[in-house]
Amino acid sequence: MAGNSARRGAVRKSGTKKGQVVGSGGKRRRGLEGKGATPAAVDRPYHAAAKKAKAKAKAENAAATSRSRNASRPLAGRKDSDGPELVLGRNPVVECLRAGVPATALYVAVGTENDDRLSEAVKIAAETGISILEVPRTDLDKMSHNGLHQGLGLQVPPYRYAHPDDLVDRVKQSAEPALLVAMDNITDPRNLGAVIRSVAAFGGQGVVIPQRRSASVTAVAWRTSAGAAARLPVARATNLTRTLKDWASQGYQIVGLDAGGDTTLDEFDGSAPTVIVVGSEGKGLSRLVRENCDSILSIPMAGPVESLNASVAAGVVLAEVARQRRN
Repeated sequence: MAGNSARRGAVRKSGTKKGQVVGSGGKRRRGLEGKGATPAAVDRPYHAAAKKAKAKAKAENAAATSRSRNASRPLAGRKDSDGPELVLGRNPVVECLRAGVPATALYVAVGTENDDRLSEAVKIAAETGISILEVPRTDLDKMSHNGLHQGLGLQVPPYRYAHPDDLVDRVKQSAEPALLVAMDNITDPRNLGAVIRSVAAFGGQGVVIPQRRSASVTAVAWRTSAGAAARLPVARATNLTRTLKDWASQGYQIVGLDAGGDTTLDEFDGSAPTVIVVGSEGKGLSRLVRENCDSILSIPMAGPVESLNASVAAGVVLAEVARQRRN
């Protein structure tokens, strides 16, 4: 019966508490309040985007650390376009030393088995004043990336290029008329080395190459030139077309080589100051260079061969010019 306090359970015992008798203290109100904008994906630690950004930052830090270490160790496998080069392997090293490549250090791995090539390399290096350094094999492994060094490495300093104006000054000091060779679209250093060798052999005063999209005077070019790169200046032109225009204004005839040329070698007169422009086998002469040539020269051939290797073609023309000037 309502109000019957004698019924068991009808009256709450003192000291007991069931639920909130006053209120929630504002907890429910605070729970309903907004928490602001949702953080970006990269700011949420467990999101895939955040994990990817963290991995990228870690990789960039590792790369920066590696670059700083390589900067303090310039030989540790680095090959910059204008930095020192490391020639690896017994045959390449011996060939470079025989050709007179101006090396600065010969590296020999500790424990390397001796043979005739190693003995010759050490002998030439000692006679020419090249530093001989014995290093752990692991150091040469790092320098070569693939470990194919055969226990021998040769450091070659960057080549010191001349300016195109230096070639003109060299011509003025020569008793012979100008005979220069310009390389256009030649990207094989072996072709460059072979042309340097031919120019030196047939009395030329120098070679000019473009600063971009061209083979450089690397150890391969040094070796192919058989040491001629030490005696003949090679200039770098910022703009080959502009350099050819400048030489043409000074009275040089600019002659391009191409299998489909309008003038044959038999008709060519090489007695005047001449610049021979050699293009690659595939691309040939670039459009602007071709347009600035006074004539395009072709080499008559008896066989079915359509064209010659760039360095071979240059050698044939240089030999003919030298013959004409001797007569």
